Amino acid sequence: MSNDFLRPSNIENKSEISVQALAHIGDAVYELMIRTWLCTDGITTAKVLHSRAVKDVCAKSQAMAIERILPFLSDDEIAVYKRGRNANTGSVPKGATHGEYHAATGLEALFGYLYLNGKVDRLNELFIIGLNVENK
Repeated sequence: MSNDFLRPSNIENKSEISVQALAHIGDAVYELMIRTWLCTDGITTAKVLHSRAVKDVCAKSQAMAIERILPFLSDDEIAVYKRGRNANTGSVPKGATHGEYHAATGLEALFGYLYLNGKVDRLNELFIIGLNVENK
């Protein structure tokens, strides 16, 4: 096993990583992208950064993002999204429907998959589409 975790393309046996693990990693990737975007968007107070990050990373917001992203996905990306969406996730957090939570898990699995495969440009492209960043 590699000890170079900031270079995910060096991780061996990526195809053996469970969909729950992909979603776990994708959740962190998505949140980091949100936090980075907020910081570079000129927001400077910790309170505002935190409240906006919580708003943008919740299941409801992620479900809306994947709806915008879906038409742009390749067949392989759709397959990863569907695996994540259909995964047994257990309980659903407050403020989200079962559908929103499953869609959000699919988005997270997709982002985890892209990250682990070193597809940073694709992550950025889908992130911009999902948040409709150019119009915010």
